[in-house]
Amino acid sequence: MNQCTAVALLPPPDHLFALSFPGHRPEAGHVLCELGDGHDERHAAMLWDEGGRPGSAVWIRWKGSGTATLTPLPWCPALDPRNEACELFAAHPSPHSWHITDPTDDAITEHLTHQHPDLFPEFSDHDNDEGRDSEQGGGW
Repeated sequence: MNQCTAVALLPPPDHLFALSFPGHRPEAGHVLCELGDGHDERHAAMLWDEGGRPGSAVWIRWKGSGTATLTPLPWCPALDPRNEACELFAAHPSPHSWHITDPTDDAITEHLTHQHPDLFPEFSDHDNDEGRDSEQGGGW
């Protein structure tokens, strides 16, 4: 399943304007929803984690162009067959993180794998034939 494509703009907090140098105003940042495409109306992105303790991850939740809220949420307790934890919050509305793929990240990885196979040895044997096709004008 592809990752949701929702984006939220986060204006800098008011206190940052007071601390900024004249002529160098803080700019708004953005976050991308980390849930799987087709989830419920509320988007989510993890901002930071205070050490993996229950409720220590701070997530931003938003709906449409409405106000975003910061919320501490516990981690999802699910483990995949390799015993790796889901990277989303408990009771998240979409499939677990290992079922969600970021198509942009996948495309960048594929491109870099072909351009720099020595940096991606785990893909070199599987993609060798495709890499040769790309070098001969196909693909990238």
